[in-house]
Amino acid sequence: MNRKTLLNEWLHEQEIAHIKGWDFSHIRERYREEDDLPWDFESIIKSYLRKNDYLLDMETGGGEFLLSFLLNPKYTSAIEGYEPNIKICEERLIPLGIDFKPADGGDELPFKDNYFDIITNRHGEYNVNELKRVLKSGGLFLTQQVGAENDRELVELLI
Repeated sequence: MNRKTLLNEWLHEQEIAHIKGWDFSHIRERYREEDDLPWDFESIIKSYLRKNDYLLDMETGGGEFLLSFLLNPKYTSAIEGYEPNIKICEERLIPLGIDFKPADGGDELPFKDNYFDIITNRHGEYNVNELKRVLKSGGLFLTQQVGAENDRELVELLI
């Protein structure tokens, strides 16, 4: 396939994508994001999360993943810094009673000290000092990050 044909294909994909938040369902049958992982991050979170835990989901995207394990909106907060997703979060999360704040995970977190029992972060930026500040003593920080081998086949294809 030549470069021009490939570019036209990509432009067509962009037009039909209708991406909202981190919902990539339009490519679900053509791309496996996390099927090969030896763990299930959602299940790990659910195994620790209790109904009365104060939870912060950092870099929540459009809140899709957060909503998959949400127990108690009254005790749940979320942050997101990507402008297109902020509006989605305001429309989707706030009406549920979730305390949503526009913020980046690597910056100062807009919450009081020793507030959260559990903080989740899936592929987002974070500041360790801020985590220590807002996490209660004995609280948990659960994260799933991109590693050096992430999408290795795609990287090799593009290089």
